[in-house]
Amino acid sequence: MWLSPKRRKHGVRFVSLVIAFAVIADIAAAQDALPRLPRAAFDVIAPSERVQGPRGGMTVYQTLCRNAPTNWARRRVVDVAVQEWAFFGMQTIDATKIEDRILPPGLVPDAINPRMPAPRIERQFARLGTPESNDELDATIAGYWSSTPDGPRMLAQQNAAWSAPGGNSVGWVQPWSAAFISWVMCEAGLGEMAQFQRSIAHRNYIDQAIRARDGMDADAAYVAYDAGEAPIEPGDLLCNARASAEYRVLADRRRDTGRFAPTHCDIVVKIDERAGRILVIGGNVVESVSLTILPLRRDGDAYPKPVDESIIDGARTVFAHLKLRADRVEPNALDNSPTVRALSALTN
Repeated sequence: MWLSPKRRKHGVRFVSLVIAFAVIADIAAAQDALPRLPRAAFDVIAPSERVQGPRGGMTVYQTLCRNAPTNWARRRVVDVAVQEWAFFGMQTIDATKIEDRILPPGLVPDAINPRMPAPRIERQFARLGTPESNDELDATIAGYWSSTPDGPRMLAQQNAAWSAPGGNSVGWVQPWSAAFISWVMCEAGLGEMAQFQRSIAHRNYIDQAIRARDGMDADAAYVAYDAGEAPIEPGDLLCNARASAEYRVLADRRRDTGRFAPTHCDIVVKIDERAGRILVIGGNVVESVSLTILPLRRDGDAYPKPVDESIIDGARTVFAHLKLRADRVEPNALDNSPTVRALSALTN
């Protein structure tokens, strides 16, 4: 999660839907189904169609990706990510509600439990059951892996875990967030590795974007910036470090280029500067493809950027803004995606 529940200042909460089309969740819940759009309406090959076989014997069937000019990619990156978010049940994490608790005068601190309650985790509507627990989701996540060069190896590792004693209850043994990003880019048309270095680790395409910023990798679709250095647009990526990788700015990663580091990136799908928030979609976020709503701030004349740990204890600092070299789209690209338009039609 973006913020730690162990901190004094934090604010992750799960909402039914906090964006403009809240009523859509109710309609989808009543129908108990939210399939991907038919290809005639939105031409995306489902990730589950890239693999074959059951748990314990699943193999990669398709490794190829779509190819298109980079400048076409921005809207499609958003639209593909939004459809997967809907497929997983539109789980939404609102990190804009920041709460300060100040002890009343005269209250002895030891007389209370200083820890605030952990956030309640919900999904908007149950459609596929428990995440990572059935054949449809297994094939979907396996399809994400298939878009990476190491996908067959990762799937073999997963098959071994499933085939071991007690394997029926085993989820995915490796984090699949980078595989999700890689599949989105694969399906969005950035099929050449020179455009986007699809990988099981976020750091590989982050490093490619850094090289592009430094005058190398001229065909790279993304160029790396510090947060606040360039305007954030739908289709861009925002990246933060995890665990031992204490990255605060791009230069921190530049010094470690090529080395292991736990990182995570999300796809920007909407910017609402007036409300001071930005919406991003990422994979393997609370065991799902989730949308996270982040508060924005502006430092002087810099461009708006997500708040970091200097403002909110426990916030994950965006150390790299990967900007897509593509034609611009409207800031509310999420609302205009084929998935949201199709769901909105249900209210008419």
